[in-house]
Amino acid sequence: MSSDLSARLLRRTAVATAVVGFLATAVWPSATAEKPVPRLQPIVEAVSLRLATADVVASAKWGTPSPIDDPAREIEVLDAMSRTALSAGLSAEWVQQIFRDQIEANKVVQRSLFAMWNEAPDLAPTVRPDLSQVRPIIDEQDAAILTQLCDKKMLLTSPDCVSDLADAIAAVSVDQQLDALHQVALARAMMSIWSPANWREA
Repeated sequence: MSSDLSARLLRRTAVATAVVGFLATAVWPSATAEKPVPRLQPIVEAVSLRLATADVVASAKWGTPSPIDDPAREIEVLDAMSRTALSAGLSAEWVQQIFRDQIEANKVVQRSLFAMWNEAPDLAPTVRPDLSQVRPIIDEQDAAILTQLCDKKMLLTSPDCVSDLADAIAAVSVDQQLDALHQVALARAMMSIWSPANWREA
């Protein structure tokens, strides 16, 4: 492993430790007190589970001509989400932006893994998953995210939205033991959900 890669991995570990430590003290001051499940945890879990597919997608594309960017697939996803959003009474524009964030967050993970595998081939995957079997899982999580957007509409438009999401992100990061890379990607995926100002009625 190169010294540059080792240094980056050490920095990622330091960032992860700092983020988790900050959230544990700022969001959950008492580590021993029993904590209620954050109200927006289901939507963050749905986003995080979608993001988890990035590792499998990266493994499927690694060592093949398939690029990380797939504009045709992205348009297909965004168009489908827009149509579903309208039928559910959500703003198509807002939902499209949310799913652009999901796609970009997924690519953050893929690019980081590709960079690591290029510099440390011994860490690269030796089994190539079937990408056609991953896409239905992504579609399922897309539907779960949309369901949560509908179910949590009142919370997402409330003044407490940001603090509720912070609680939920902290809980999911700890529960799923996210490393620094996936914490950064999760934050990227949540960008358009963070602010109630992004909500516009259909």
